[in-house]
Amino acid sequence: MKVLCIEDDREMAELIAEALRDRGIDIVLAHSGPEGLNAINQENPDLVLCDIGLPGLSGFEVLEQRLSYPLTAPSFIFLTALTDRDSELRGRRLGAEDYVTKPIDFDVLYEILLTRMGRRESSLNGPPIELADREKEVLTWSAKGKTSHEIALILGLSKRTVDFHMDNARNKLGVATRVEAAIRATSLGLIAP
Repeated sequence: MKVLCIEDDREMAELIAEALRDRGIDIVLAHSGPEGLNAINQENPDLVLCDIGLPGLSGFEVLEQRLSYPLTAPSFIFLTALTDRDSELRGRRLGAEDYVTKPIDFDVLYEILLTRMGRRESSLNGPPIELADREKEVLTWSAKGKTSHEIALILGLSKRTVDFHMDNARNKLGVATRVEAAIRATSLGLIAP
């Protein structure tokens, strides 16, 4: 697994890199939002650890721009000193797989990475993922930015039924959020981009 760490505090970045290299993780560093976006495209990491308060582009903006390239989008984890609920909710709504606050417990961070690595490997090497037609329809509309209520109206279903199909699709795809499900389904060619 290759990890990109986008952290403007160079001392903190080196500390993170050392701790993860000691645990056998291949890590690349970037120190600003634009540098991080460039590294995502150049290095093709499996996972991005990203601070939120970055020069040039915030971590939120990096994540938003990463989402515009769903076929190559790596997993994304915020690593930040921002402990307020609104920041965490914003990050998760944008599709971040996790939100780790500083000071960093490197053992916990390593376990998070192992979990992400296991999910990624099992989904890449496991049997092909089969989605039902309704699950594909729900994901397609979700990828277009529609809410469960809007999808229900479009497909003539109840919101509860839409949520049921979305939950099934998320479980089959091994992801936690609707955004992740749409990205994963698109990258696997299960729904049209």
